[in-house]
Amino acid sequence: MTDKEITKSKFKALRACVLIPTYNNAKTLEAVISTTLEYCDDVIVVNDGATDSTPDIISKFKNIAVFKHEVNKGKGMALRNGFKKALELGFDYVITIDSDGQHYPEDFITFLNKVEEVPNSLIIGARNMAVDNVPGKSTFGNKFSNFWFWVETGIKLPDTQSGYRLYPVKRMRNIWLFTTKFELEIEVIVKAAWRGIPVISVPVKVYYAPQGERVTHFRPGKDFTRISFLNTYLCILAALFWRPVMLLRKFTLSNLKKVWREEIVARHESPMKKASSVALGLFFGIVPIWGFQFATALLLAHFLKLNKVVVGLVAQISVPPMIPFILYASVKTGELVLSEKVNLDLNKILTVDALKNVYVYTVGATVLSVVVAVAGFLITLISLKAFRYKPNQA
Repeated sequence: MTDKEITKSKFKALRACVLIPTYNNAKTLEAVISTTLEYCDDVIVVNDGATDSTPDIISKFKNIAVFKHEVNKGKGMALRNGFKKALELGFDYVITIDSDGQHYPEDFITFLNKVEEVPNSLIIGARNMAVDNVPGKSTFGNKFSNFWFWVETGIKLPDTQSGYRLYPVKRMRNIWLFTTKFELEIEVIVKAAWRGIPVISVPVKVYYAPQGERVTHFRPGKDFTRISFLNTYLCILAALFWRPVMLLRKFTLSNLKKVWREEIVARHESPMKKASSVALGLFFGIVPIWGFQFATALLLAHFLKLNKVVVGLVAQISVPPMIPFILYASVKTGELVLSEKVNLDLNKILTVDALKNVYVYTVGATVLSVVVAVAGFLITLISLKAFRYKPNQA
């Protein structure tokens, strides 16, 4: 069998198809569809309200599925409707390829081989951004996107902006998506990661046409603004709910021993590093930045190269059953430090006295977080040394 025949057979075996969203890319669209059909028999094209000769080009291909927007709705909406169409046609996976000619259909096999290794995964084609004609804004935008994806999920990827992807649409069908433009490609991978879908990457080739020849519909001002608002929304959700959920999800019966051995015991780490991880977790479990404690703790753990699992687990000292005790201890610490008494008279809830209460609590919680962190550090360090804990030498 030829490489193209092997690729076609894998598409069939995996119940996968190719989705091509397009808007005013008449110069390259026909070539993209033609070369795609050499590797895959099942192709869906979404005409996102094109005003050029796109409809005439699409009409030349009788063996493809077509979804049409009467007016331009944005790439995100084109992808969402393409996913729905693929599910209606009974496909489990969709490979998306841009219609501007920058992707190579011969890389389809790379995605298919990878999803056989990691079923139900979302796979992003990581481009080589060192090739000729890569716009500077693309390189900056990619680094920007990679950073915020890591903040929101804890997953590091080399290219989170590539449109060349394999989506496990069957597994994704219950994920609610609301964006309609380019930012959907960020929303979907973050929410997939939150739901436990493996988000991974494979290397792919890329072609960027010389400046003046390539057609792009990305508008830096408006689209970067949309992406920034989306990342703000996603960061809040991650801090308040999803990052703790992702951490706790690691502790399943099937992998509890592995996590305990590799992430918590972690014999490659020194006693000092372990004690520092405990201290950081305790500090952010008490310090009064409610809603952002967990995310901030993990962010600092990353930059300080501490054990993120230990930090995250210890930071859970502020779980709901412990909150009344932490609040009480914080208030009492504040009263001791400031020589002020907290007035809990509910009739004065909207008075200056109430503001004084908040001040006493804030100071107390801050001092308490430092004291508990230092105590936790010393107890952990002394305990590890007392039990003659020795890290394995790398």
